[in-house]
Amino acid sequence: MIKNFGRKKPKIDPSAFVSENAYVIGDVSIGRNSSIWPGAVLRADRFRIQIGCHCSIQDNCVIHAGIADVMIGNNVTVGHGSVIHCARIGNNVLIGMNTTLGIFAEIGDDCMIGAHSMVKDHFKIPPRSLVVGVPARIKRTVTRKEIERIIAGANFYVDLSRDFKKQGL
Repeated sequence: MIKNFGRKKPKIDPSAFVSENAYVIGDVSIGRNSSIWPGAVLRADRFRIQIGCHCSIQDNCVIHAGIADVMIGNNVTVGHGSVIHCARIGNNVLIGMNTTLGIFAEIGDDCMIGAHSMVKDHFKIPPRSLVVGVPARIKRTVTRKEIERIIAGANFYVDLSRDFKKQGL
C-alpha cells in the first residue's frame, strides 16, 4: 500500500519493486532497482526516508522517520524484521536480521551489522566496521571479500525483485 500523508508523497523509481503487502507512507524516496518486501513499513510522516539504489528492505522491517530524516545509501540490505530509526546508513552495508538501529545512529560505508544487534542511539560506526551484540560493539575491520559479498547480495535481490515484478507480485 502506497499512501500520501497530507502533501507528502512517496517517490518510487519505476524500476523499484514494492510489494503490495508493504506499507509506504509520506515523504519516502525509493531509488533505482530497490525492493521493499512484504510486511515492510516505511513511515515518513514527519521527516523523510531516502533509500538509494540497489537496496533491499526485507520482510517485516520498520523504517520510521519520526524525529529526523533517515538516509540509506546504495547497495544496502536490511535483513528481515529489523527496526530502523537511525539517521544514516552508508553505501555497501548489510544489516542483519532482527537488528535495531537507534535514533540518530550513523552507519558508515562498507559495514556489516550482525543479526539481532542493538545499535544504541547516537552511536557512530566508522566505515568498514563489523558490529555485533546487544549493545552493539565494533569487533573488527570488514575485509574486501566481505564487501564484495555485500554487493553480490544486493545484486541478488535486484534480480529477485525483477522476477517478482515480471510475475505481477
